[in-house]
Amino acid sequence: MGYRRRRISFILDLAVAKRKPNRFSAAKAVKANARERVGQPKPARVIEPRPRSGRAAKYKPKLEDILEKEP
Repeated sequence: MGYRRRRISFILDLAVAKRKPNRFSAAKAVKANARERVGQPKPARVIEPRPRSGRAAKYKPKLEDILEKEP
């Protein structure tokens, strides 16, 4: 019975292990300070992409092609 209790307590110790504190980041501290003083920045707006009207011409049309299409 003693072996089993030790095993369960060992498993519980692993499951409830303490977290390591995160390393200090000066950038995060500065941003947090700015948010405190000024407030949260406005959320970014999503810009709708323009609908494409087919593939753009890769080269300028040749003079022969332009003359053939006119009449």
